[in-house]
Amino acid sequence: MTEFDPFGTQMNSSCKISTLVIILLFGLTSHAGMSCQGAENPSLTPDSDEMVQSGSEIIIQVGSQNFTATLTENAAVTTFISMLPLTLEMSDLNRNEKLARLSQNLPTQTFNPGTIQNGDLMLWGANTFVIFYETFPTSYPYTRLGKIDDPAGLKEALGTGYVMVKIEIIT
Repeated sequence: MTEFDPFGTQMNSSCKISTLVIILLFGLTSHAGMSCQGAENPSLTPDSDEMVQSGSEIIIQVGSQNFTATLTENAAVTTFISMLPLTLEMSDLNRNEKLARLSQNLPTQTFNPGTIQNGDLMLWGANTFVIFYETFPTSYPYTRLGKIDDPAGLKEALGTGYVMVKIEIIT
C-alpha cells in the first residue's frame, strides 16, 4: 500500500511531520499577526471612515456667512462641544484647509480617510482643528469631528490667509 504524500515527494515520516509542524506554526503566526493589527488600533479599520452622527449640530460663522455642520459621535466631539462657543483665528495651509490650535488637547481616534472631502471637519494631532475646503487624497491620519452639511461657497468664504471663524452649538 502506498502512503499518501501531500507534497508529492518521497519523504520519511519524521520529515513529513516536521514540515507540517512548520507550515502550521507559520500559518498560526501569520494569522495571529493579522488579528493583532486590527485589535491594536480598531480606528484604522476601513469602516472607521463611516460617520456616526451624534445628533449635535454647530454653526460655523465665517464673516457674514453661516455653515451648518453635523458632528460625529466620539470622545473628541464631546470635549470639543464642551469648549463651545469658540472664536478661532485660522490660518491657511496648502490652499485646501484652514487650521487653528485649540487651547486644550482632545481625545483622538485617528484613521486615514484616504480622501479628504470639501467640508470635512477634522482634528489633526490632539489639538489642531481643521476645516477642509477642497477635496484631495491624503495619507495623514485624523480624528473625524464632523462635516459641513452644504459646503457650497465655503472656499470663497474662507478666502486666503487668516480668517476669523466663530463656532457655536445649535440648541
